Amino acid sequence: MATDYQAGYGLDAGAPGGRHRLPAALRAPVEGRTWRELGYVLLSLPISVLLFSYAVTLVSLGAGLLVTFLGVPVLAAALAGCRGLGALERARARGLLDLEVGEPEPLRMKRQGLMAWIGAVLKSGASWRALLYAVLHMPWAIFAFTVAAVVWSMGWTLLTYPLWFWVFPLYAGQGGIQLYGDDQHTVHLDNPFEITVTALVGLLITMAVPWIVRALTTVDRVMVYGLLGPSRLATRVVELESDRGIVVDTAAADLRRIERDLHDGAQARLVNLAMDLGLAKEKLREDPQTAARMVDEAHGEVKTALQELRDLARGIHPAVLTDRGLDAALSSVASRCKVPVQVEVDLSERPAPAIEGIAYFTVSELLQNISKHSGATAASVEVWRAGNRLMLQVVDNGVGGADPARGSGLAGLAERLDAVDGVLVTDSPVGGPTRVTAELPWRSERVR
Repeated sequence: MATDYQAGYGLDAGAPGGRHRLPAALRAPVEGRTWRELGYVLLSLPISVLLFSYAVTLVSLGAGLLVTFLGVPVLAAALAGCRGLGALERARARGLLDLEVGEPEPLRMKRQGLMAWIGAVLKSGASWRALLYAVLHMPWAIFAFTVAAVVWSMGWTLLTYPLWFWVFPLYAGQGGIQLYGDDQHTVHLDNPFEITVTALVGLLITMAVPWIVRALTTVDRVMVYGLLGPSRLATRVVELESDRGIVVDTAAADLRRIERDLHDGAQARLVNLAMDLGLAKEKLREDPQTAARMVDEAHGEVKTALQELRDLARGIHPAVLTDRGLDAALSSVASRCKVPVQVEVDLSERPAPAIEGIAYFTVSELLQNISKHSGATAASVEVWRAGNRLMLQVVDNGVGGADPARGSGLAGLAERLDAVDGVLVTDSPVGGPTRVTAELPWRSERVR
């Protein structure tokens, strides 16, 4: 865990407390990240020239040949090549910028064949975005290369000036670098003070280079992510497909749970009850007292079965939630918790029934976790509306240490909320307290 934290935040595991001994401004010029980003910027110029030349040449050729049957396949081949070159650019960004960009949406072909492939390439938005990247990246690469090369070379040249200024008086016949000169006089950096100031200016420029290069690569990151990655629509489709799978799996799991509870609980109890009543019926004439006792026991079994059926119905969807809303439903579930729970619901109107149900079951499961695992002596539930979001927060003073990454019930809750564009955030340091915040989209009860 500590290693992941240090790697994610750039901390030095060897330093006390996981911190670098040098501040970021001093170590940035020699860090690996700076050199990788500088290498990316310097490589961008020749690569962008090749991309631009390829794209413009083949697309122009294809456009010019559109009057013949050759134009369409040439244009499709040009776009396909841009897609392939885009894959190389994503790999370069991944290796030098640590930028993870997903693959764009694949070609959608309803049938096989050359013509189907050509049509799919021409209709693919990813193909045209790759072409746009090839065209737009070259002017930016020229600018970024020029700025990075100039400031980097100037910074290190001036910083190391005390080491090589002797070249001027020895071989050039002058005291040092000439700053100014005309017919009357010249200014050279040749005395110890000027040499020291030159080195200090070089140090400042060298320290600024990493941040300049980082700003330049930020534009590259945006271009690679926006033009060579999946479109927002495609990403959203993938998310919806994943969420649909989660919803289907959750519904199936709930049905299996209900079936198991009915089979092992109320159904088994009712079968035993029927058998007991049959025996009591046979004993009624021979031994009325025994029959009466058996009927009395069967009466108790009926009450237990009814209670189990009520609990099962409450687990499916409590009537109090439908009739009186979240405030009464959460107060009811809190009263059954083994830990004293304070409930505060501040809602001027009710959300949609689906959102209301998810909110109820989220709080219900969190309170069950508190009862079973937290060791808490007190808990609180708060529900409120923030803009177009329904907010839930459950807090307990237990032992803490809850971690959704360990595959606990919190992970399942997070998946359920994610299926409706919700978010679950857990803050549970060892020793407590534990604070779980859930955020759901607000949908009005009138929207059905």
